[in-house]
Amino acid sequence: MIYLGCHLTSSKGYENMAKQAVSINADTFQFFTRNPRGGKAKEIDPGDVERYKAMAELHGFGRVIAHAPYTLNPCSKDSKIRDFAHMVMTDDLLRMEYIPGNYYNFHPGSHVGQGTEAGISMICDMLNDIIRPEQTTTVLLETMAGKGSEIGGTFEELREIIDRIRLKDKIGVCLDTCHVHDAGYDIAGDTDGVIEEFDRVIGIDRLKAIHINDSKNILGAHKDRHAVIGGGYLGKEAFRRILTHPALDGLPFVLETPQEDLSGYGDEIKMLREMI
Repeated sequence: MIYLGCHLTSSKGYENMAKQAVSINADTFQFFTRNPRGGKAKEIDPGDVERYKAMAELHGFGRVIAHAPYTLNPCSKDSKIRDFAHMVMTDDLLRMEYIPGNYYNFHPGSHVGQGTEAGISMICDMLNDIIRPEQTTTVLLETMAGKGSEIGGTFEELREIIDRIRLKDKIGVCLDTCHVHDAGYDIAGDTDGVIEEFDRVIGIDRLKAIHINDSKNILGAHKDRHAVIGGGYLGKEAFRRILTHPALDGLPFVLETPQEDLSGYGDEIKMLREMI
């Protein structure tokens, strides 16, 4: 089986997100740990956490994904931005222990002209400084579209980061279908081949979650513009192959498609469930 969900707002707490998920027949979800542009995180209410846990168990939720703010860039030229990334991730991983055993996803960063090697080195320095043996949260590197100086636009770059992490059991990958398509991996036309390439370079055991999005761009455009399922260059049939691929069984699949409201995600989840 697989778990299907979408990105939800966390402003009213964990229990409210669980209610939103149940209302659209989702059994996983993703949320920002704080404002996606940065800022202070909301205080956690232990009572809200316990009510969420009860709902998650009742409805058979899979693992959920917390998403770091977009402004988190551990390989910026600016030391203040790097310090901000360190502070935010340290705080977020401590907060994630309120809902243990889940995932924390982040965009690896942009080296802004310093070079890929320098960028990877700074990312690894931060992760090795923050990740603790006792944490139950797995940190996920997201596959990127490769625009500008982004790191993570190739499987090899993600593998290089993983190789340098000391606590490797705490690190994994979230594959974004739009991003890998835009990066030049033909996941629509050669689903098996892309998954085999991921396994060869990174190892399929490192793949922990999927962002399931169509793309407004042609293959290899390096632009990162999400489209609704079937409304872009990947097409509905590609998602049927992705959803039913045996190597992806048991993973959480999270929609980040452009929707006006929650009902749009509900319609997409219904369509995806019908595919499988």
